[in-house]
Amino acid sequence: MNKTLLAIDIGSSNITAVIARNNLDYKINILGTGSSKSSGINKGVISNIEAASKSIKDAVLIAKKNTSEEIDSTIVSISGAYTKGIRSSGSVNVPNGLITENEINQVLQMALYNATIIPEYEVVHVVPISYKIDDSSDVENPLNMNGSRLEASVFVLTAKKTALTNIKSAMKIAGLSVNNFILDGYAATISVLDEQQKKFGATVINIGSTTTEFVCYKGYSMIYNGFIPVGSNHITNDLSVMLHTPPLAAEKIKTEYGDLLKPEEEVVNKKIRTPRIGDEKNSSEVSLEYIQTIVHARVEEALTLVKKDLKKSGIHENLGAGIVLTGGMSKLNGLKELAALVFDDLPTKVSNPINIKNGYLSFEDSKMATIVGILLYSLEPNRGFELDSNKNLIKKININETGSKIDDIPMAQEKVKMAQKEQNKIRRTQNASSSSKQNPDGSTTLTRLPENSKKKGVGKIWNMITEWF
Repeated sequence: MNKTLLAIDIGSSNITAVIARNNLDYKINILGTGSSKSSGINKGVISNIEAASKSIKDAVLIAKKNTSEEIDSTIVSISGAYTKGIRSSGSVNVPNGLITENEINQVLQMALYNATIIPEYEVVHVVPISYKIDDSSDVENPLNMNGSRLEASVFVLTAKKTALTNIKSAMKIAGLSVNNFILDGYAATISVLDEQQKKFGATVINIGSTTTEFVCYKGYSMIYNGFIPVGSNHITNDLSVMLHTPPLAAEKIKTEYGDLLKPEEEVVNKKIRTPRIGDEKNSSEVSLEYIQTIVHARVEEALTLVKKDLKKSGIHENLGAGIVLTGGMSKLNGLKELAALVFDDLPTKVSNPINIKNGYLSFEDSKMATIVGILLYSLEPNRGFELDSNKNLIKKININETGSKIDDIPMAQEKVKMAQKEQNKIRRTQNASSSSKQNPDGSTTLTRLPENSKKKGVGKIWNMITEWF
C-alpha cells in the first residue's frame, strides 16, 4: 500500500508544503500544496522556533485544505549551512556468493561505521560513490552479481545536531513530526540533472534568497556539497544601501532592471527615479548602468566563491557536464553568460526541475527545484540504494511497463529459492523415474529418462517463474 507523504521545503523566504503519494502506476500524484512566507529563519537555519513553527504550520494547513488523506510520513529539507561531507569506505564478505540487498545494506553500514564523524554532527545521507566486487573495476549496481567480497566507497553527509533538533522542535510545536531529512541542495540536484549530467559530472548551484548552495554529482552520485551565505536578498540590500532607497523599492528595482548582460547604448544613458530612504516624498535619479553594475558585482562574487571552493576541493576537474544553475535567482537575465565566464567556459545552463504534471500548479519553475527533488527522492521508484537520515536502506524498485513492481527484492529472492527447490524436486523425481536393471555380474545398467520428460520438467520451472514475475 502506497503511503501519503508530506514534503516540506524550509527556505529563507518561503516555506513550501506538498502532500503527495504514488498512484498504482507509480506516478507521483499531488494531493495538496501550500506556501507561506518564512519567519524565524535566517540563511536557511531556524533562528526563532516559535516564528518558524507558525510559518510551517500555515503552509501545511493550506496544503491540507485540498485533501482529507492522513499523513503517513513527513520529510523536511535542511540547509547546507551547518553540514559536513565525509568520504569513507567499507567492505563485507559475501558468504553465498550472490550479492543481495542484505550485503548492500551491510557494506553501506560498514562504510558509515568507518567514517570519522564529529560528535556534534548527525548523519543525513550515506550515498555510494562506487562499488567493487573482489578485484574488479567499479560496478554501478552490484545487486544480483556474483563474488566473494563487496566493497563500497561512500559520501557521508552530516549536519549539526542542534540545527536538526531546532527543526524537530518547530515541527512539534506545529503539531507535526519528522520522519526523514534531506539536504536541500541534494534535492535540487535530483530534480534538475538529466542522466548524462549525473553520469559525467556536474555541479548544481542553487541560488536562493539568502544562500547559495551547491552539490557536485559524478557517476550518478553526490560526491561533494558546499554553502555560501550569499543570495538574491544581498542584491536587494546592496541596491538599498548604494541608491539610498527603501528595501521594497530596491527589490522592485532588482526585479525590473536587474540584468547581467552588457547594456546597449540606449540603456547606458537611461535613468530612473528612485525614492529616498527616510524621505520618500523626494526621489533621486540613477542610471540603469549603475544599477546593473551593483547587481553584477554581487552575483559575480557569489559565483567566484563557489569556484574557489570547488578548486580548493579539487572537484572542478570532475565536471564533465559543467555547471547547472537553478533556484529563484537563476531567472536573472545574463546569469548563464556570467557563470560561463567565471567558470572558464565550462558547459553552463539554467535548468528548471522535472515537471510533475498535476492540476494544482506547474512545478516546472526553478524556485520549485528543492520541493520537486524531495518528492522524487521519496516517491521515485527507480532510485538507487543509499542510507537515509535514519540509517535505513532506501531500496531500488524496478517498474515494468504496466507499472507493477517486478523486483520487490526479498520476495523475488524467496521465489527464486522456491523455484530452485522445485527444480531439485523434479530432478529427484527424474532420478527415481530412471529405470535400472541388475546385470548378472552385479553391475547396474541405468535406463535414461526420455528426452520429452526432461523438457516437461524444465518447462514447468519456466512457467512458474514467468507467472511470478
